[in-house]
Amino acid sequence: MRILLVEDDDLLGDGLQVALSNEGHTVEWVEDGESADAALRAGAFDLVVLDLRLPKMSGLEVLRALRGRGDATPVLILTAMDAIDDRVKGLDLGADDYLVKPFDMKEFFARVRSLERRAKGRASVALEVGPIALDPTAHAVSVSGQRIELSHKEFLVLRVLMEHAGQYLSRAQIEDRLYQWNNPVSSNAVEVHIHHLRKKLGVDLIKNVRGVGYIMEAA
Repeated sequence: MRILLVEDDDLLGDGLQVALSNEGHTVEWVEDGESADAALRAGAFDLVVLDLRLPKMSGLEVLRALRGRGDATPVLILTAMDAIDDRVKGLDLGADDYLVKPFDMKEFFARVRSLERRAKGRASVALEVGPIALDPTAHAVSVSGQRIELSHKEFLVLRVLMEHAGQYLSRAQIEDRLYQWNNPVSSNAVEVHIHHLRKKLGVDLIKNVRGVGYIMEAA
């Protein structure tokens, strides 16, 4: 998933960004409400992890603006133990779930997975396209039941293609899902990762049309 993390605590924000990235998500981390609002207006995200007590613009104001635009992106609120009123207001404004600080990372990831399943309308976050199965939780890929070892970036490219099975994705669209803002990307990185995936998974499983993009055809 592409996740917007909005947290002004440097220690917590850095820890969540690293942990979510290690789980295979693309994470954009901002530290104030105005930056969060600008990011949500500029691009599409699969999930927002939103602290409420933010500088420049509160988390509740960010949420109100998001829902006011008709944007139904799932929102997981992070809130202080004593902020009961804020929790209630957040849920009333359209937040999907909340966690009270401090929280256990196992519970955090369980709630992230729950919102991912809910947003995609399925009971499991595991993906299957033809003979390929991908389990984001276990970071595992198999072809016809046989485990295949992929690099971290190969796994992410495959996950993006499987999440959009049946749709053509341009190189730029794939890069946008994979890389954080201002992170330099070599001109042929996606092509290299897809070349390696074809060697490991089979040349016919990922197709491309010049000038259009790449596709994994839905079964």
